[in-house]
Order: sequence, then C-alpha cells, then structure tokens
Amino acid sequence: MGYFDDLFSDKFEDELIEGEDFYMENGYRVMTEKYLTKRGYCCANGCRHCPYWPKAQKGNTNLRKNR
Repeated sequence: MGYFDDLFSDKFEDELIEGEDFYMENGYRVMTEKYLTKRGYCCANGCRHCPYWPKAQKGNTNLRKNR
C-alpha cells in the first residue's frame, strides 16, 4: 500500500493478478506484455515488456508485428 492509497482509489489496479498482469523483481512491479496489451496504449515509461512500436511514445496504440 502506498502513502496516498486512502486518498486515491484505483479500482483497476486493485484487480491486478500477480504472475499474470505483473511480477515482482527487486521490490518493483514489472508489468507483463499481456497486461500492457490489455491496457491498450503506451504509457511512455519504457516498460520492459512494452508491446507497442515505436516504444515509449505516450498514447501509442500500434502493436509490434513480431508478437
């Protein structure tokens, strides 16, 4: 739980499934390609499993072809 969780509810994020939507690595939540595809757009944070091309362009919805 984060410091502001009681002020800002994010119902979608509360429904994430570890091992399917993300996995933990060194204390960080790493989002899976499946989750990022389901979300439907690029957040431009340079996610490790980003399914969009070109990578790290905010709002991009073009999926990579080599999936």
